[in-house]
Amino acid sequence: MQKKIDKMDHMLLLFIFFMPALGLANGTGTEQDFTWHLKKVPQIVSERTFSLDSPKFEAKPNLELNSVCGIECQRKLPVPSLSDLKDLLSYETIFENGTRILTEVNVLGLTLDPAGNTTAHKSLRKKRQIYGMDSRFSIYDKRFMTNFPFNTAVKISTGCSGILISPKHVLTAAHCLHDGKDYVKGSKRLRVGLMRTKSRGDGRKRKGAKRSRREATETQEDPEVATGLRRRSRGGGRKQRRSGRKQGSSDGMPSFQWTRVKSTHIPKGWFKGFSGDVALDYDYAVLELKRPHKRKYMELGISPTIKMMPGSMIHFSGFDNDRSGQLVYRFCSISDESNDLFYQYCDAEPGSTGSGVYLRLKEPNKRKWKRKIIAVFSGHQWVDVNGEQQDYNVAVRITPLKYAQICFWIHGNDENCAQG
Repeated sequence: MQKKIDKMDHMLLLFIFFMPALGLANGTGTEQDFTWHLKKVPQIVSERTFSLDSPKFEAKPNLELNSVCGIECQRKLPVPSLSDLKDLLSYETIFENGTRILTEVNVLGLTLDPAGNTTAHKSLRKKRQIYGMDSRFSIYDKRFMTNFPFNTAVKISTGCSGILISPKHVLTAAHCLHDGKDYVKGSKRLRVGLMRTKSRGDGRKRKGAKRSRREATETQEDPEVATGLRRRSRGGGRKQRRSGRKQGSSDGMPSFQWTRVKSTHIPKGWFKGFSGDVALDYDYAVLELKRPHKRKYMELGISPTIKMMPGSMIHFSGFDNDRSGQLVYRFCSISDESNDLFYQYCDAEPGSTGSGVYLRLKEPNKRKWKRKIIAVFSGHQWVDVNGEQQDYNVAVRITPLKYAQICFWIHGNDENCAQG
């Protein structure tokens, strides 16, 4: 029975992936509206850098944020001035040894649009996190798990998810690392877990004495992997094989190759101080890995408006806490949007926070469709709306300015960031 259900899930996934190309997403049979439109991106240039005191790393990870600006609040926010944007887009960089710097930036080639691109949609009130029947898919099949786009999903050692955006960079949510006042515990020795379906030693013989110290260091931060390493160090080959099975490699469940993070960039707009609340629209961060990976990553794209998306539909995969050791994929339609945020009711649990939200659109002047990251899943949020607490799931949109900033973090300059 379970095999039959898994087969049905895989058939449904294939249908979902090819649905835009078939013209079924919006029921019109046309595809001319669903194209990646390249936009000229403003320039982010570094002006000055300052050394900052080392943080205490005392904050506790919190996957549900309180006292954030909700839908109605977002629509009433004034358009930031150029000086405000310079301040909000300046960023902190924290290195693996705990030192940190502040980089002040300038924004060039920006035209402020007072109207923005906000569209009005009827807000849908639903339940929280899992809305009725759970519509998430656990990915078991190696054909999906080890191939694009699922192989771009990564696990962050503080308990969140992320997505590969270059050979050395991962995009995630800022609050996975910082609570608005201080860096969370565990972010000083931050690790990124890349999926693999085989543990070390599966399918080949390998002497324990020859296993590199670097590999042991990279894996020791993950509790499950660390437990396996300790068991292997105490026992013989039979215990090694049992430990490998416990991590799930033999039944298709992913284990993780853990890589150390060299540095982390977080926009200043995330930190408290501009108002009494967390600036949710800047809830994103980029992690630079100490060593590059050799996997296919997902490119960034500038977030289109809802009406330019097939079925207003988004997709993302992460490592939800209630499905330990599983990669969980979901999709849903966006219910509402502001200039910086998507409001939706994709089924999600803590642990999926920081996942890269993507969609599939047609490339200009080509018949090929391409997936790009358009937002970062910030998670389930409670907000104060007219004095009442309401909840929703939210994703931070990649606007032209955020695209320029993230691209600058990846390349170290703006030469490759003119269009997005």
